[in-house]
Amino acid sequence: MEETATVRHEYVGGMVHAMVGATKRHNRIVGNVYAHLLTASRGGPCRVYVETVKLRAAEDTIYYPDVMVACGPEGDDPLVEHEPCLVVEVASSSTESIDRREKMLAYRKIPTLRAYLIVAQDERRVERHWRGESGEWRQGEAVGEGGFVPVPCPETKLPLAEIYEGL
Repeated sequence: MEETATVRHEYVGGMVHAMVGATKRHNRIVGNVYAHLLTASRGGPCRVYVETVKLRAAEDTIYYPDVMVACGPEGDDPLVEHEPCLVVEVASSSTESIDRREKMLAYRKIPTLRAYLIVAQDERRVERHWRGESGEWRQGEAVGEGGFVPVPCPETKLPLAEIYEGL
């Protein structure tokens, strides 16, 4: 159904949910993050996806992350990634609670995921959740003008100035 639909849908717990369109600000932030990660991944094993590649977070859960990075072997499914190492969601007022609760819980269960970023739209703030060396999840924030966000794959630092460039 999804391949012929005019609207994208996420599939959560057996329920299909239509996705709303994004604002220009949201789109700009997604593009800035994607551009930085794409440049950082050149020549390496990582693949960077933006908005239209699905992520199977569980058997009954499929999302469209805003940005996703995978560095392991590429699977056979041309439409779905199963083993991301980084997921980025740009939060809006309508998606923030889902990004912080439902999606965070689902993403943390993905064995290959090393970090999950929630990027604010209305202020320069990125919430970073990452898996520590012993497997426990940690949380931190980058806020303000001169900050940056460490990214494990591809290994880089994502400056807040680049995330919010042009805004």
